[in-house]
Amino acid sequence: MEAMHRQPAVSDEPDAHQQAHHEYTYRLPMLPRILVPPPTLATDMPDLAIGSSIRDNEMEFLRDMDLEDTVQKNALNDWAYERRRQAQMILPWLFLGPMLAAKDTAFMQQEGITMVLAIRSQAKSMMGAVNAAAHVGIQVATIEASNYFELTGRLTETTHIINSHVVQFRKQSVQQTGISTLGKVLVFCESGNEKSAAVVAAYLMETLENFDHIKAMQICQAQRFCVNFDDTIKHMLRSYWDILLARRSVATFEAQASSEYIGNRIQSTSRLPPTFASITKAKRTIENTRDDKDVEMDESDALRFIDRDVAPFQNF
Repeated sequence: MEAMHRQPAVSDEPDAHQQAHHEYTYRLPMLPRILVPPPTLATDMPDLAIGSSIRDNEMEFLRDMDLEDTVQKNALNDWAYERRRQAQMILPWLFLGPMLAAKDTAFMQQEGITMVLAIRSQAKSMMGAVNAAAHVGIQVATIEASNYFELTGRLTETTHIINSHVVQFRKQSVQQTGISTLGKVLVFCESGNEKSAAVVAAYLMETLENFDHIKAMQICQAQRFCVNFDDTIKHMLRSYWDILLARRSVATFEAQASSEYIGNRIQSTSRLPPTFASITKAKRTIENTRDDKDVEMDESDALRFIDRDVAPFQNF
């Protein structure tokens, strides 16, 4: 008989009690890091195009705009530390900057800013910038959010504010001068690097075609190098991107279901018999049938009503 080979047991090894363990840590569990490639001289910026999710006919004029050269190529060569106090163009109708830029009336008049959108933590903060813009006739809008969780629920509102102003300003310019003029919105917070940058990134995600949170943060950082997207903002924008994808999926499903329903209705209506119109006429009411004397009953119908009281009830 062949000798049976005995497999060595773990306990037979001299160092069996020394098992490899993961290093213990007191740090709380954290979400996985979201890596955003920083802009470099060799980084290819994503293409900009108005998304198909925008179905507002009044905003169709944005699709005709050439956004190819909007992002500055090799903008890092021109960046200086002092530019953090200025505002930078993200889109031809959208600027991002700090509170100091909103106070600079000369800059806003030079760039043609027509509205400022203040992202602040409480109602009466940054009043100097708000009053300075209102003093020179620039429209003012504010969003109050004490933290990023509150801001997430209002990102759709900020996008609506920006788009509504751009559309309304264009209408007014056409009515007054006959020339289509593009309104420009400056989004700002105290530093221009955190809450306002998150709002602008969310606007890019909702407005542009196939533009996720990574691309949106790349564009904002390429145009304004000092923006600070920490882990909280990154996860907030990622969650908002998931919300946008869910909305678009629901909208696409509803559009397909509506078109199929309309198509089925048209097809079924075309197959109706010619006598369908006569069947759908209004029925006669009971008042119209009480005095009918031309209704003939045959012998079997008459026998059924002999010695029968047809009243539904009796009074005692």
